[in-house]
Amino acid sequence: MSIQKLTILGSTGSIGANTLDVVRVTNRFEVYALSANTNTKILLQQCIEFNPKIAVLVNENLAEDFNSQLVQAGCDTELKTGVDALDEIAENSEVDIVMASIVGSAGLKSSLAAVQSGKKILLANKEALVMMGELFMQVAEDSGSTIIPIDSEHNAIFQCLPDTGIGIQESQFKYLEKVILTASGGPFLDLPLSELREVTPQQACAHPKWEMGEKISVDSATMMNKGLEFIEAHYLFGLDANKIEVLIHPQSIIHSLVYFDDGSVLAQMANPDMRVPIAYGLAYPERLAIEKKTLDLVEIQKLEFRRVDESRFPCFRLGVEALKEGGTAPVTLNAANEVAVEAFLSGKIEFMQIPAIIESVLSEIPCEAASSLAIIQHVDMMARKLSNELILKEL
Repeated sequence: MSIQKLTILGSTGSIGANTLDVVRVTNRFEVYALSANTNTKILLQQCIEFNPKIAVLVNENLAEDFNSQLVQAGCDTELKTGVDALDEIAENSEVDIVMASIVGSAGLKSSLAAVQSGKKILLANKEALVMMGELFMQVAEDSGSTIIPIDSEHNAIFQCLPDTGIGIQESQFKYLEKVILTASGGPFLDLPLSELREVTPQQACAHPKWEMGEKISVDSATMMNKGLEFIEAHYLFGLDANKIEVLIHPQSIIHSLVYFDDGSVLAQMANPDMRVPIAYGLAYPERLAIEKKTLDLVEIQKLEFRRVDESRFPCFRLGVEALKEGGTAPVTLNAANEVAVEAFLSGKIEFMQIPAIIESVLSEIPCEAASSLAIIQHVDMMARKLSNELILKEL
């Protein structure tokens, strides 16, 4: 079996680190390139251990010092800097697989570059589909790129569907009735609504089941992550909004369910561990043995499910509404959310101001057809500008 070369976009984040954990237990992959924005400490450790051909540091101000650290460590990895270098390692002809795990819109351009090059893409960057889903999937079809979703919910759906590939249209897959994405409900599932205004960033980032970065942890606490995943599922699987549902499942054992017309329901189950979908994506269409905690249903005893309370989680409602509106509405949604979450994490706004700001921005930014990257980037810029202006008014 030939060794496959792997680029990890965003290697110092939780998805990148878990990907390298999987690479450690197999001899099937060679790390070609790693990238980070500013986390030179972890990137250096990764370069020393995996000796990639290229390391990309997006923050150019840190480049000189980091290059000296590489030399001092005796690491012969070549350092490249800046945003354009991400595109280079994503589309390089030597690379077989790209893990696209940069959080937020910052990962948009490099994810698109990987798809345009026709590679196998392990897609952990929600925003690539939220912001430019139709365009992204069309480019993948034209280039012959294979997209494997890494979000545990979409990966679960992918595992449950017949092996017909990503981008299934309803006319091609007539037996599918609906899919259900599950959500843990985050750290505030049972917190009295009156107390949500007072929650701190530290509390919002203390997820009960998953170890994740700050931004996605806050998205889980607001359930915006499920709104974004609702949009993702639409584009990945070619499903109308009325064929996508979300249930809260606090145990995070069943990651998604697929309902068929004959009454059959398939569910993918696993302990909450991102290495499971990552390993499946790396080895697809095969599977990799990884060190894991075996799922013990007797120990768990019960699996609970609840409907989503939109009064508690208005961000989820905004995500669903943005998909139904279509066009650039999801672009506006994502941009406003990124700015609002950053403001919350830095103590500028309260937790419940996050959905209020997003809803205000959605009501003021005109929706248009998301027909080009230029239009998408322009709407993104306008939404960020307006979001920042609204936050300044709150201070």
